[in-house]
Amino acid sequence: MKRNIFIALLWASLLAVSCTGTSKPKTGGPPEWSKNVIWYQIFVERFNNGDTTNDPDRQTISTPTASFPVPNDWKITPWTSDWYTQEDWAASTGRGLRETMQHRRYGGDLQGIFNKLDYLVELGITAIYLNPVNDAPSLHKYDARNYHHIDVNFGPDPEGDMQIIASENPADPATWKWTSADLMFLKLVEELHSRNIKVIVDYSWNHTGVLFWAWQDLIKNQEKSPYKDWYEVLSFDNPATPANEFTYKGWLNIMSLPELKKTGVTVERVSGHPYEGNINDGAKQHIFDVTKRWLAPDGDVSKGIDGYRLDVADQIPMGFWRDYRKLVKSVNPEAYLVGEIWWEKWPDDFMNPVPYTNNEVFDAVMFYQAYRPARGFFAKAEPKADARQFADELLKEWNRLEEPFRYSMMNVSATHDSPRLLSCFANKGKYKYHASPHEDTAYISGKPDALVYEQVKLYLAHQFTSIGSPHIWNGDEFGMWGGDDPDERKPLWWEELKIEPENRNNLKPGPKIPEETGFNRPLFEYYKKLTGIRRNNPVLANGKIEFIRAEKEILIYKRYNNDGTIYVMFNTGNTPEEVTLPGSGKYIDLLTKEESGSGKIALPGMHAKILKEL
Repeated sequence: MKRNIFIALLWASLLAVSCTGTSKPKTGGPPEWSKNVIWYQIFVERFNNGDTTNDPDRQTISTPTASFPVPNDWKITPWTSDWYTQEDWAASTGRGLRETMQHRRYGGDLQGIFNKLDYLVELGITAIYLNPVNDAPSLHKYDARNYHHIDVNFGPDPEGDMQIIASENPADPATWKWTSADLMFLKLVEELHSRNIKVIVDYSWNHTGVLFWAWQDLIKNQEKSPYKDWYEVLSFDNPATPANEFTYKGWLNIMSLPELKKTGVTVERVSGHPYEGNINDGAKQHIFDVTKRWLAPDGDVSKGIDGYRLDVADQIPMGFWRDYRKLVKSVNPEAYLVGEIWWEKWPDDFMNPVPYTNNEVFDAVMFYQAYRPARGFFAKAEPKADARQFADELLKEWNRLEEPFRYSMMNVSATHDSPRLLSCFANKGKYKYHASPHEDTAYISGKPDALVYEQVKLYLAHQFTSIGSPHIWNGDEFGMWGGDDPDERKPLWWEELKIEPENRNNLKPGPKIPEETGFNRPLFEYYKKLTGIRRNNPVLANGKIEFIRAEKEILIYKRYNNDGTIYVMFNTGNTPEEVTLPGSGKYIDLLTKEESGSGKIALPGMHAKILKEL
C-alpha cells in the first residue's frame, strides 16, 4: 500500500513539472526551428542511384586494414536483387554473407536525392539528417579519407575530384578547393532550403580512417610526422629492427578507425559516462576549419548547412564539446547540434542525456530513451509497459531535462544503427539484443504479420503528437523491414522498382519461402497524414502536455496552449472503451475527419484518435 501511495505522489509531482511551459533557459537554448521540424534520415549510398556513371570501383572502396581485400571480380550489386543472396564475387571468397555484405555497394549518390526532391516534399518532411557524406572508402563513411570533401562517388566526376583533392595541401584551408561533388552538395542544400527543408550532416570527430591524409603521413614518417600527436599512438616503429613495432588505438579496437588523441584527461575513462578533457590541438583546429567550411561556404552562412549530428559523442571529452558549441554558434547561432549517446550498460541501461543537453554542449540527443518504453507499450515488447509505466518513463525522461531541450529532442524509432521499425515491433525481445537473423536464426526478418502493422500505426500516432520532433528512417515510411546492422541498410524499395522476392526464412535451415517485397502505398499515405497533422497544428510542436488517463491499455494525453487543445487517445487492447474527455465535447478526429458532438468518445480496440477541440 505504501508503495502505491508513493507512486501516486510521484505521478502527481511529475505531472505538475511537465506542465510548466516552454520558457527559454537563462541563456541560449536550442534553435526555435528544431522543435517544429519532421526529420528524415538519408543514408545516401542506399537511398537512390541517380547516376550510374559515378558508381564506386575497387580502388575507391579498398582499405589496407580491411578484414579481407575486395575481390578482383568485385562488381556493383544490382539495386533490386535479393538482399540475402550472395553475389558471385562474394560467394567465391568462401566467407559468410554478413562479412561480404560490408563490401557491397549499390551506387546511391547525391543525384539520387535530387531525383527524389518532389517525393520528399510530398512526404511532408521539413528537415533532413544525412549520414556521413564526407569522402571515405567504406559504406558507412565514418572512416574519413577527407573531412573537408564530399565523397567522390557521390558526385558527378570521381576521377576529376581525386585530382583536385591531390592538388591541395589538406593541412592548409587556404589551399582547399571545391570539387564537383562539393559543389553538387552545396546545390542540394540550396534546393532543399528553397523548399523550406533544413539540412544537417553526420560527422565523427572521434576517429578518422586509415586513408585519412594525416594518418597516411604518420604511417610514412612515424615520429617525424607533424601529425604524430594527433592520434593515440602506443608505440612507433624502430627503423633499426626488421619488425614493425608501430601500434595504435583503434576505436573499439577497430583498426580501420584510428582514434584521435584525447588530452587533459585526468580520470579513467568509463564507457557510457561523460569525462573531462579535450582533443589534440592540431586535430581540433582542423575539425573547426571543416566545421566552418560547411556552415558558411566561402563565408556565406546562407549557403551552409543547418547543423551537425555528432557520432559517438560520449567517446569525446566534454571540454571539446563545450569549445565546439561555442565555435558552431559563433558561426551560426541558429545551427542545431544533436549528439549520439547510447549505452551506459548494454543492453539494459541507456546513458543519462542530461550532461549533454544544455547551453554548453548539444541542443538534443537522438532520443532512444523515449522510444524503448514506447515499444514496450505499443508493441508489448520487452521490457513490457502498461500505460501508466509508459507515461512514468516519459515523464522521467522529460523532467530531468531543461524544458526547451525536451522539445528539441530528435525522437528516433529506427536508424542506420538499429532494426527497422516494423522488424523491431515484430520481435518482442530486448531492444537491439540479438536483433538480427545473423545473430538469432529465430529472429523474424521477413514481412511482419498484420497485427504488427496496426501496432506500428498506433506508435506513429504517438510519435507525431509527442514532445520532441519526430524522425523517420528512410524507407520505414513505405514499409521496409530488416533487423539490426547490416539488414536495416538495404537499398530502398522505391515504388517504380520491382524488387526481387526475399525468402521469409532467409538464413534459417530448410526449404526457402519466397515473399514479395516492395513499396507499401497505404502505409506511406498514413505517414503523409501524420506529417500533415504535425505541420498544420503547431500545438503539437510547442504545446504543453498533460496525461489525462494512463491505465492498463488506455493512454490519453492532451497537447495544449493558448491557440487550442488536441486530445490524443490510444487503446492498445482488444476491448472497446467509452471515454469522457474534460473539454468542450465537440471535436474533429484529425485522422479520419469525423466530428463528434458529445463528450463521450468511443475508443475501439487497437485504435488511436487525434481529437482537435472545436
